[in-house]
Order: sequence, then C-alpha cells, then structure tokens
Amino acid sequence: MACTIEDQRQWIDPLHPDLAIRRQCQLLGLARSSYYYQPRPESEETLALLRRLDELYLEHPFCGSRRLAAMLGVNRKRIQRLMRIAGIEALYPKPRLSRPGAGHEIHPYLLRDLVIDRPNQVWSSDITYVPMRRGFLYLVAVMDWFSRYVLSWELSTTMDTGFCLAALETALDQGAPEIFNTDQGSQFTSADFTGALRQRQILISMDGRGRWMDNVFIERLWRSVKYELIYPGDFADGRQLWMALDGYLRFYNHSRPHQALGYRTPAEVFAARIQQPAMT
Repeated sequence: MACTIEDQRQWIDPLHPDLAIRRQCQLLGLARSSYYYQPRPESEETLALLRRLDELYLEHPFCGSRRLAAMLGVNRKRIQRLMRIAGIEALYPKPRLSRPGAGHEIHPYLLRDLVIDRPNQVWSSDITYVPMRRGFLYLVAVMDWFSRYVLSWELSTTMDTGFCLAALETALDQGAPEIFNTDQGSQFTSADFTGALRQRQILISMDGRGRWMDNVFIERLWRSVKYELIYPGDFADGRQLWMALDGYLRFYNHSRPHQALGYRTPAEVFAARIQQPAMT
C-alpha cells in the first residue's frame, strides 16, 4: 500500500543543502500545495456536528440544507458551510467532490447497458469525507467493478489531484483495466490524471452530473467502510485511521464474503477470473 500524503510531507527537509522543497516534492510525487497546506482546526462542537451530518447524509442522501438544518436543530447557513467542508451536495446522493476544473475535459459515460463479466474490464475511483475525533481527512480508492476488489487507496488532508494520482499509479502497478470510470471532479478530469490513463490506452468514462448510481459499487464501499469501521471506531488522528483502514480493506478484500459474489471474497473472484484462459 502506498504511503499517505502526511507521510510524504514529513519526509521533506526544508533545510536540505542540495534539494529545494520544489524538487523534493517532485521526487516524492507530492503537490507543493499539499506540503504547504496547514488545516484550520475546527472546534470539538463543529467536528461533532460534521460527523453527525455525514451520518445523516448516508441515511438520507436526498436531504437538502433546509431539512438537514431542521433535523440537526442548527442554523441553515452553518449547515451549508459544513456541507461544503464535508463535500455534500444538496438534493443529490453524491458527494460534492465532483466539480470539474475550468477547462478540464469531460468524457461520456461508457458503462450504460455494458455487460461487465470479468476483472480488469472496468475500474472506478471516488473520494469520500472521513471524520475523526480531532479533524477529518479525504479518502480515495480504486476498485475493480466485477469483483469489488479494492486495488489501492490513499488519504489526504486536501482534495488535490496528487493523492488521487498516487492511488491510480499504485493500482496500475497491478495491471490495467479496459475502462476507467470516475465522476467529473477536478481531480479526475485533470490533465495529469487523464494523461496517465491515455498513456496506457485506457478508455475514460465519467458519471453524469449528480448521478451517484453511475458509480454505485464504490458508493456501496463507502457505506461499508463508514458503518463498519469509521463510526464505531472514533479514530483520534490520521495515523490511527490509516492503520485501521489498512486492516479493514484487507479484511474487505480477503475475508469479507459478498452476497452478490456468491458469498466469495473480492480477492477470490478477482484472482480466479483473471487466471482463467481466454475462450476460443
């Protein structure tokens, strides 16, 4: 598993006699914005409210700011601010992590009516907000659609392209899909991300705006991660969270049977099908 953005930040020596910070960031594949970023602390009350807001989002994904404000008994303007932090877009069951950057290229959705019957046919990626006791991080994952196997994941304090690209490169070390599907977020429409896919002649597919069902399997992964790990766990910091996610996603891949897979694990399905000889 690749190291976290926080690990990379700690490796940079601002007093290095030969390598400038810019060069160290380049060698690590770390965006300079990620190195210099200092998260603004939130109060314990705000963090608790963010956590509850995230829980309500999973339970009632179509609720807008008015209804969420009423459910939480909080001023609507404050809820709107917290929704922006958590990446929740009113009226859509899709995190608001999906805004394309200015001038970024948007690709059509290629999976409608497509029969997905083998590993490495379609991979997908998405970002979700993860609350902690003293803050929050963002989690990105790359998943094989057919087997639900999680090929890679990364944590970051910011939603920049760097941690998404790191997850992509880790996944591509294990092979390559025919199609890669994401939402229209600026991280995924960036030239760096789409260029890495084009280099390997991978077809690029993107969800329709606000259509969370276009990437439904990874959305289900987020529900499992949060209900089975994040909310019961109450993690104090990013290091605790990373270790817990590492253990949980290994369990998810190798030990957790899925009804949709005939009660086999994602790892079993992923490995069995890619080892089968091609039909002649």
